[in-house]
Amino acid sequence: MVNVPRLVIAAPASGSGKTTVATGLMAAFSERGLAVSPHKVGPDYIDPGYHALAVSAGSGGTAVRPGRNLDAYMCGPGLVGPLFAHGAAGCDLAVVEGVMGLYDGASGQGELASTAQVSKLLRAPVVLVVDASSQSRSVAALVHGFASWDPEVRIGGVILNKVATDRHERLLRDALDESGVPVLGVLRRTDQVAAPSRHLGLVPVEERRTDALTAMRELAGRVRAGCDLDALLALARSAPPLDAVAWEPAMDTVAAVSGARPVIAVAAGSAFTFSYAEHTELLTAAGAEVVPFDPLRDETLPPGTRGLVIGGGFPEVYAPELSANEPLREAVAELAHSGAPVAAECAGLLYLARSLDGKPMCGVLDADARMSGRLTLGYREAVAVGDSALAAAGTRVRGHEFHRTVLEPGAGAAPAWGLVHPERRLEGFVRRGVHASYLHTHWAAAPEMARRLVERCAAAVVAEA
Repeated sequence: MVNVPRLVIAAPASGSGKTTVATGLMAAFSERGLAVSPHKVGPDYIDPGYHALAVSAGSGGTAVRPGRNLDAYMCGPGLVGPLFAHGAAGCDLAVVEGVMGLYDGASGQGELASTAQVSKLLRAPVVLVVDASSQSRSVAALVHGFASWDPEVRIGGVILNKVATDRHERLLRDALDESGVPVLGVLRRTDQVAAPSRHLGLVPVEERRTDALTAMRELAGRVRAGCDLDALLALARSAPPLDAVAWEPAMDTVAAVSGARPVIAVAAGSAFTFSYAEHTELLTAAGAEVVPFDPLRDETLPPGTRGLVIGGGFPEVYAPELSANEPLREAVAELAHSGAPVAAECAGLLYLARSLDGKPMCGVLDADARMSGRLTLGYREAVAVGDSALAAAGTRVRGHEFHRTVLEPGAGAAPAWGLVHPERRLEGFVRRGVHASYLHTHWAAAPEMARRLVERCAAAVVAEA
């Protein structure tokens, strides 16, 4: 049983201020000395970075806890509770930021992957963040509708965002008195803390850490002043015990090696910020020594590298710098050509290509990438077309795509995946030990992929011995 107090921060629609409120609460409660566990509904990589920063900033840098995703589509509803329990272990409070509107989920799949579904799976009260900038008494009808739509979703309070004046606040509070849903906070329109955005959303924390820290402290102060933290904490503590056994990477991934731990280098730094914390945990549990490196700065791979993981990020923003680091590009190409296991997703796929927006990349794949005005975004279902260092033929996964780039060709002679939903097409590349694709996956749902990757790396170590 899990007894961690918890809140889900939701909204009627995107753009209402969920991230502002969630990160502000994480920082404010951390300032109070509470151990706060940050979570995000859905596949988003960027918000969890701000969540982790909020917890660290609020604790004065003493708390280091990654933001973790809870995605009922990619991982399945059955893993939401265990993954939550894993992330929240030992914490005083968990704050879960929702995705899109409260009841919005995977397209055509009903409530699947919605904030509402996750709140029910966690038995967690919901705080509804409402953009009140263009309404007064109508706010009561909106809140009543959301609170009554699904009786299993418990909306425990409202935080009003973008409130203009004292008079506006009184009108909103008077209206909500009739709804029976308490107002737990009010944030004024002038109290918004700006965060820069670009083509895929917010600029990741890794690229603006100093400015983001300053903004986070300011945001914590404004949320602390505008919200009833005692009432919010009491609401969180009203969540009933959750019947879930905490997920542990060692439960799913028995160590694949018994001798020396093979080194798996994982791309990090400003250009490669998209990763799930569970991936590193699974690789470590399978017996690997995981070592980060920064393709923008490091001219060599970590000593003893036997495998490589290159996740998502923004290589298109840093194409000139990545291209200029020719020694590392050559080292990556040499490792890939040797047959060593290489798992690349999205940004990693682009980095392995011949070129990106005309700038030379690693040249491992016979393909060229360029920026596009079209956003490719959505959940996918896929099947491994053949055997690779990451997946056995026939492995079925759920994942998502999130990019504004185009790769030509989009698939190699040996594709990585055959997409089966929402459309059927071949995608990605398998070449020697390389598995490269636009598809982001969550290895907690397919832990055999992490074990397989480590086994291939360990085999390379044995072969050299």
